[in-house]
Amino acid sequence: MMNIAKNTICLWYDNDAEGAARFYAETFPDSSIGTLHRAPGDYPSGKEGDVLTVEFTVMGVACVGLNGGPTFKHNEAFSFQVATEDQDETDRYWNAIVGNGGQESECGWCKDKWGISWQITPIALTKAYTSPDRVAAKRAFDAMMMMKKIDISTIEAAFRG
Repeated sequence: MMNIAKNTICLWYDNDAEGAARFYAETFPDSSIGTLHRAPGDYPSGKEGDVLTVEFTVMGVACVGLNGGPTFKHNEAFSFQVATEDQDETDRYWNAIVGNGGQESECGWCKDKWGISWQITPIALTKAYTSPDRVAAKRAFDAMMMMKKIDISTIEAAFRG
């Protein structure tokens, strides 16, 4: 009997769900590729036998990649938010995504080459902008607003004033 999760994130890809799943599994801890399901017949964006869906996990989150064709595109309304411990981890994930055909955006956001948005968010940033010291929080927030990839030392310096 199949073990089907009650709730799974389904991500629509043009035709490379397997490539995306492999990249995520190689890049992020607690990530893996599960079963590839092949189409039992022809469908609008593929042929019988093509990979239709890929089961995968990204940092413990169950996902399914659907090779649905070019009809729908990803946007920032959905993103993976990755809480990083330090600058090395922040740099590693950011550089992996952007350096593998992705693109930088603002305030710690970037997109992978498949169009999925990622927020590479240092824990230090979250602690700074949610601080009960609202004046210091605003300084850290204002510093973040000027960044693409987050620089933790700049955030911490802004927070301290």
